[in-house]
Amino acid sequence: MKSMSILTRLRWLIIGLMLVILVPLGFFSFKKTLAEIDELSDGRLAQAARTLDVLVRHIGVDALREQVDSRLHVPISGVHDNPITVQGHTFESEVGYQVFDRQGHAILATDNLLVLPRPDGADADGDFQDTKANDHLWRVYTLADPDEGVTIRVGERYDSRHDITHALWIEHGLPPLILLPLLALLIGWAVRRGLRPLDALVGALTAREPGSHAPIVLDDAPRELEPVVAALNAQISSIEDALERERRFSADVAHELRTPLSSTMINLENAMAVPRGEDASVALGSARECLESLARRIEQLLALARLEAGAAAGPRVAVDLGRVARDTIEELSPLIADSDVELSVASLPEHIPMLGYEAALGAMLRNLLENALRHVQAGGQVSLSIAQDAKEVTIDVVDDGPGIPPERRELVFARFHREPGTGGDGFGLGLSIVQRAAHFHGATIDLLDSPLGRGLRVRVRIPNNGQAA
Repeated sequence: MKSMSILTRLRWLIIGLMLVILVPLGFFSFKKTLAEIDELSDGRLAQAARTLDVLVRHIGVDALREQVDSRLHVPISGVHDNPITVQGHTFESEVGYQVFDRQGHAILATDNLLVLPRPDGADADGDFQDTKANDHLWRVYTLADPDEGVTIRVGERYDSRHDITHALWIEHGLPPLILLPLLALLIGWAVRRGLRPLDALVGALTAREPGSHAPIVLDDAPRELEPVVAALNAQISSIEDALERERRFSADVAHELRTPLSSTMINLENAMAVPRGEDASVALGSARECLESLARRIEQLLALARLEAGAAAGPRVAVDLGRVARDTIEELSPLIADSDVELSVASLPEHIPMLGYEAALGAMLRNLLENALRHVQAGGQVSLSIAQDAKEVTIDVVDDGPGIPPERRELVFARFHREPGTGGDGFGLGLSIVQRAAHFHGATIDLLDSPLGRGLRVRVRIPNNGQAA
């Protein structure tokens, strides 16, 4: 089932919230307005009764009664032949009044209230009642004047109030119902316009070339979208870096393994082509050396790939560099024995606590020592020294090999770089691995002259950032 778009979701959420808020608000406002109208209309009835009481006082009850006795009937003030109209509507038939003397005789009344009986004891002074007359429901107010001995009733048909109610419904209810579809369209337009930055982001991602390292840039991006763009750029950069590492590793493997694999195949073919004997043994020995070389090369390629893939990119942990160094020396003991090179440990404390990445530190020490051992002739010397103070940990690896001229020392950190005329069977990856491991620890690498008179001193200085306890 296809889910709703953000535009549709926002449109209906906004309309729903407006209905939830405006409909109850309009209902209670309407009820409050009707209550205010009823209160105002009741006040108008009371005011009319008091005005009529003042007129009766002015004319006098006796004068009104004389008119009744002389005419032998109740004088009625009916609807005029030419009634007053307000905006084409007459209200005279919707209001009326009655005046009774002390004996309960009607001395003045309008035609539309003539059928109402005289008030009894239940009609208290200042009382509002609903009563029916001439097939209409009336709102009646009763006012008693004990000084003049008259009782006045003023009434208004509910039709008049219903007209006001209908007008309120039409005026306040119909426009929102008519304008609600237009409001929905306007909300949709506003939401669509507000979501334009998302369309721009989609366009930028669609137009992006594969393999591009350029970050996504949105002009006038809203603040809410800036973290999204930043996260996308970081993720794209991370993915591109990972892909680049994969491509580089594939190229490295294809480049570096071609020669040892070819040499191994040639030696094996030679061994198979000659009769068993000394020549076959020599060919098989050469093939074994090629396989050992291939194994070392694969190990270094994998170590470099692990470092470049950010295997040590997690949080630093407590590491005992002294233990790592001793484990590395023990691991390299076969190589040391075969190389006929003297490895001395000038300084190596029992414990060197620090925060770091054990795998990267082990790879760095292993490649520093391997690099020195393979470039020193038989009978040569290699020295390891590790010291720690409050500021940094210093690793020194010194050899008396051929060394590297100062002007070429920066080049040796390039991948697969080998100095011309150097001995050994390295592949130019050792110092690249050392540099990558140093980068993880914010360390610096210095290539210096050896104090042994010839050769090289490699010094790595690792800042003591948060020394482990």
